[in-house]
Amino acid sequence: MKRILTISLCLAVFFTAKAQESTTHVPTILATGGNFSIPYIKYVIKLTKKKNPKICFMGSAGGDNIAKIIAWYDSCRTLPCRPYVQKVFLNSSPDQETFDQKLLGMDAIIMGGGNTMNMIAIWKAQGIDTVLMKAYKKGIVLAGGSAGSLCWFQGGTTDSRPIKLSLTSGLGILPYSHSPHWRREQLRRPLYRDAILTGKLNAGYAVEDFAAILFENGKYVKSVSLDTMNHTYFLSVVNGKLSEKLLPVTEIIK
Repeated sequence: MKRILTISLCLAVFFTAKAQESTTHVPTILATGGNFSIPYIKYVIKLTKKKNPKICFMGSAGGDNIAKIIAWYDSCRTLPCRPYVQKVFLNSSPDQETFDQKLLGMDAIIMGGGNTMNMIAIWKAQGIDTVLMKAYKKGIVLAGGSAGSLCWFQGGTTDSRPIKLSLTSGLGILPYSHSPHWRREQLRRPLYRDAILTGKLNAGYAVEDFAAILFENGKYVKSVSLDTMNHTYFLSVVNGKLSEKLLPVTEIIK
């Protein structure tokens, strides 16, 4: 009887651990329309399901701007997390970790805004695009706003080139398109709508600056926002016409 009880307890512990592992390691992406302030950092902490998660900020799109790095550390100063930074503008030294070693040891990775095209080009040159795909599959939470949200998608609208807005490719981790800054930068709207209607971009999500969309296992889960004024939208082609659907915000982030 004792042996049966011991086996039962062992099995219970095993399956509980497996259940916790499966919920912890769901591939997750949080994409905001632009803003990624302290409330969204708190939300990422929550998504990791860890008490004191390791969270890495990457300012690749902003050229590893020191002011943004300082702001990152300052934002995390009172939060229950361990903040890190991964630069891409660096020189080799024997004491450094590889991109794999550093990034795959994190619980979450947050991307800053800036020039999407330059960021993607650098990542591909450094092999970071492959590392981020590994991180996604491992269940490390991926997040960011503006260029830091666009990078996860198949493609979208960008101001990375001179004179006018254009279309760009992302990493394609999410099989949709994306347009950040949907309300603030209204010139993105006709470009994005036409690109979807003509098939230049996949159906996708437009997000206003203070709103965000959550994906798990590559599927849309919900929209959240810092207030009731910022929203998200799903754009697609239905019966040959453009459909722009307002998505309900299910949670206000504070």
